[in-house]
Amino acid sequence: MDTTTSALPASQKATKGQIFSWTLFDFANTGFSVMMVTFAFPLYFQSIIAGGNDFYWGLAVSLSMLICALVAPPLGAAADSTDGKKQFLLAFTGLSILATVGLYFFAGPGMLLPAMGLFILANVGFESGIVFYDALLPSLTSERSTGRLSGYGFAMGYFGSLAILGLCLPLIENGFEGANEFPFRLSFLVTAGFFLLFSIPLFLFVPERKRPNRERNHYIRQGFLRSWSTLAHIREYPNVARFLLAFFIYNDAILTVISFASIYAKDTLKFSIAELLQFFIIVQVTAIIGSLVFGFIADRIGARKTIIITLCMWIGVVVLAYFAVTKSVFYGVGLFAGLAIGSSQSSSRSLMTKLTPKERTGEFFGFYDGFFGKASAIIGPITFGWMSTAFGQRPAIVFLSVFFVAGLILLTRVKEVPAETAEV
Repeated sequence: MDTTTSALPASQKATKGQIFSWTLFDFANTGFSVMMVTFAFPLYFQSIIAGGNDFYWGLAVSLSMLICALVAPPLGAAADSTDGKKQFLLAFTGLSILATVGLYFFAGPGMLLPAMGLFILANVGFESGIVFYDALLPSLTSERSTGRLSGYGFAMGYFGSLAILGLCLPLIENGFEGANEFPFRLSFLVTAGFFLLFSIPLFLFVPERKRPNRERNHYIRQGFLRSWSTLAHIREYPNVARFLLAFFIYNDAILTVISFASIYAKDTLKFSIAELLQFFIIVQVTAIIGSLVFGFIADRIGARKTIIITLCMWIGVVVLAYFAVTKSVFYGVGLFAGLAIGSSQSSSRSLMTKLTPKERTGEFFGFYDGFFGKASAIIGPITFGWMSTAFGQRPAIVFLSVFFVAGLILLTRVKEVPAETAEV
């Protein structure tokens, strides 16, 4: 597939078709996320591969995020050095798809290590690709519309999650209800094909701005050197550093909720597969609403204030989950979680876009999505898995409120102004 692009002048706005093609990638990769990280594969892994132990799933998620945290910042800087965001995105997308196909063949009962290894590769490809996908956002729209377009992308992603759940529903039900892992594993192939099909338009139609006089030799080495320079001089951007620290903390809790939501509902509240599907449909529908509505709110009142609102919602979500003793109450928890998840993530991406120097978007989004975003998920899932094994899932879920409160406090010290303005 040819990933070369023509130059896009700074004054030229992306067409509606190009924007739609960009959002289709959210449609594609969120399908992977809901099946392999949030809903289907976590249940399969914990129940069939790991024998009901939460710790191994938390360990697999944490290890994949550790790898992402190490590689994403220098690769983001390398993409800036070569104007090669789409090439890197293509490589990581391919890795994710191929590893997901591999799980069909090597994720049966008792295959703990192969399943963990392939999931780690698939998640590294998925999460690392987001760095380059997000870094394309500033070239598609004006600064004042980033919140809206970011919200469109997340909303399209949740439509993708509904679509993949609908496609895989018979396979998931037959797999668990019939005690037969084969149809369940077949859903991994469907997920890989879904990811492949709907990612193609971005590579064909979304342009990447080319800038003259770019050094194209030894760009990986330059990426490492440049990202190290950014890390060493991060205090030159104190406003960006404050946001990244706040994001590191509250995103830890968000990613942990995403990783363990289906397991918590199945084990603590005894949800059946059909009830879990209903629960996740509620979450996805309200996430669409949250992404769209809060995208407009972020453009109106600012992304920082919008994130503060969503963090308050998240605190309510984990507290309600702790006290929920009936399935009907937990359905309500899912409703608020859906509103919070889409809005908090899209608003965070929008705020990072506004704070980031335009000439270093790949590098800075490498730290945002990669080092801080992924490293945050090293702590949460493995801590939840350990606390769940030692004390139970309810204490583990309510403990996440500590992360949301700490992130909220730090976020109040962030100024929503561009990097060039904030550092003077």
